[in-house]
Amino acid sequence: MIASLRHLEQARWIGPLLYALGFLVPLLLNANWITILALFSIYAILALSQDIVLGRAGMYDMGHAVYFGIGAYVSAILNVEFGWPILWTLPVAILIAGLAGFLLASPIVRLRGDYLLVATIGFNEIFQLAMTNNLFGLTGGPNGIFGIGVPTLFGHALQSQGDLFWLDWIALGLVLLLIYNLERSEFGRSLRYLKEDELAASSLGVNPRAYKLWAFALAAGLAGAAGTLFAIQLSTISPGAFDFTQSVTLFAIVIVGGQASIPGVLLGTALMFVVPQVFRELANARYFVFGIAMIAVMILRPQGLWPSRSS
Repeated sequence: MIASLRHLEQARWIGPLLYALGFLVPLLLNANWITILALFSIYAILALSQDIVLGRAGMYDMGHAVYFGIGAYVSAILNVEFGWPILWTLPVAILIAGLAGFLLASPIVRLRGDYLLVATIGFNEIFQLAMTNNLFGLTGGPNGIFGIGVPTLFGHALQSQGDLFWLDWIALGLVLLLIYNLERSEFGRSLRYLKEDELAASSLGVNPRAYKLWAFALAAGLAGAAGTLFAIQLSTISPGAFDFTQSVTLFAIVIVGGQASIPGVLLGTALMFVVPQVFRELANARYFVFGIAMIAVMILRPQGLWPSRSS
């Protein structure tokens, strides 16, 4: 199986072809599947952002849903409370989520392994409490924020599920292009060196603290963008959508799919998000099945189902 995945990875035209075919989804599938695949696009962006910190920089971040939530709440508040067009809020959400990632990481970025993981769990709990307690009277408390506006692009209201899918799919394509170029940039190579051997990377002139902080900021900004798209898709948000379970799921997607691997993260997202939707009628039993599957993957393929070529 792994050999065949490697063969697919070497056929570089397959990825762009599959992406291009994705634009046909609204023309071929029903509304339920269009919605599922639109949400897949959002969660793929979110998982790719998690992979920057976990897979590429080697930092255990178990609070990534915080930045997802920050992006969603910033956009929802600006739209509902202050009347901003929802798409205008996107760059603001990216900026604020990225700044939050930078600031929250600053005091903990020197921590390693389990210590960093525990600290980021704390961020998740603080965020949950703040949103649930209606921070500054703007977050709506446990009920969240309702009535998020319909996005408008070039005078056209994106009201149908097909329109929203295309919006999310295009956003995913832009993020994939960004990550693809990141892999080949000096910044991406420096993160890889830090993950492999921080001391050796430092001797080559790489500043570990600076690069890790910027990795957190970039990852948080992309997660904020996913949060805005999520708020647009559902037109309502609440604290429960950004709880610790979300962070655990994102962590699992990267580990199961393959760290620092674009196709691995996309495969992990499909397995952890799309496949459970297919077996929704099994209710909570599907979580048991996926828990067993995750354990099996960790034992048999600790590097993930589709690891990067450097693994």
